[in-house]
Amino acid sequence: MTNPQSGTSHHHQPPSNKVLNVGVSMLTLVPGGMGGSETYARELTRQLAASDRVKATVYVNDAARGFSQGADEIVIPGLNGGASTVQRLATLAKGMIRRKSILASMRPMDVFHVPFTVPLPKPARKTPFVQTLLDVQHLDLPELFGAADKFYRKIFYEKAAREADAIVTISDFAKASIVDHLGIDPEKIFTAHLGVNAEEFTPNLGPRGNFIMYPARGWRHKNHATLFEAMKLLAVSNPELRLVLTGGALETLTDMPANVEVRGLVPLAELRELYRTAACMVFPSLYEGFGLPPLEAMASGCPVASSTAGSLPEIVGDAAVLFDPHDPEAIASAIRTAIARTEELQKLGLEQVQKFTWEHCADVHEQAYRYAFDRRTGDTPGA
Repeated sequence: MTNPQSGTSHHHQPPSNKVLNVGVSMLTLVPGGMGGSETYARELTRQLAASDRVKATVYVNDAARGFSQGADEIVIPGLNGGASTVQRLATLAKGMIRRKSILASMRPMDVFHVPFTVPLPKPARKTPFVQTLLDVQHLDLPELFGAADKFYRKIFYEKAAREADAIVTISDFAKASIVDHLGIDPEKIFTAHLGVNAEEFTPNLGPRGNFIMYPARGWRHKNHATLFEAMKLLAVSNPELRLVLTGGALETLTDMPANVEVRGLVPLAELRELYRTAACMVFPSLYEGFGLPPLEAMASGCPVASSTAGSLPEIVGDAAVLFDPHDPEAIASAIRTAIARTEELQKLGLEQVQKFTWEHCADVHEQAYRYAFDRRTGDTPGA
């Protein structure tokens, strides 16, 4: 297991006790439409609100009013975007046209941070700039992206990353990818593993149901097709086992075996009950910059069978049964093994989850803010 602190060991926090004023711009936020990155932004805001080293002001659009828990929030009107590429571009166009007036309505800041990757508005040239870049999946798996999406990411992800004074990412795997594809100095990239609020999950160490679960959107890299092949094998060896799928965009999936049930988007309470009662959570993804569901399953006492792709081995450590996500036989076998090792994996999983806290995630952000500020100014904050 990679130590959750590892990505930051070479960064030395200068002995400054000055409070940094940080402007956190979330003007591209579409509430309810951004999955794990939304959870990350919400938890980060909550932690920064409690910090005595950073004073954060969060900027949101009308639709996201009230998003920031505990932190100072300022609503910038007239920028309501949607989740589609066209709607995102419309929001960006409006933001670019109004850049001067938006910047003028922002408080003086020592550091400007965009948790959703795209700098909107583009910060003033003299302001130290920190970008969160969760992954560069479009460069690792270009075949999964259309021309418009690739262009969008080239302009708004890659160009911004090269201009940023510091970058925050969510795994050592993602950091290595960013360095590899964009040629960015690893010194300015900070690994802030995401956290799990373990207290929000109640582990069930008693009897479990006769089903396995996979919570994921119907995106190609989530690899439902190969999982279905594995389910056909399990229909023969373990006919009592069925697979429950949750998540959005599942109506696009085809060739679904009879032992698969699609629930779609379910309320949080139902998802947690599935975690608590499933015989196993399978995670066959072909790419993850982080991968929160395996940790949520572990916090619930659910054994995990996980793909070896992307950051997943770094996140699950020795607390899951790993498999090659391209091999249906390997997936079926890992599911059987995980269920057979339930008690042992429950113990290892509950220990693994303790390594990932939002407090640590926020600490790394504070280091990145400090680094960006010092790199640009070599001065004391607020001066």
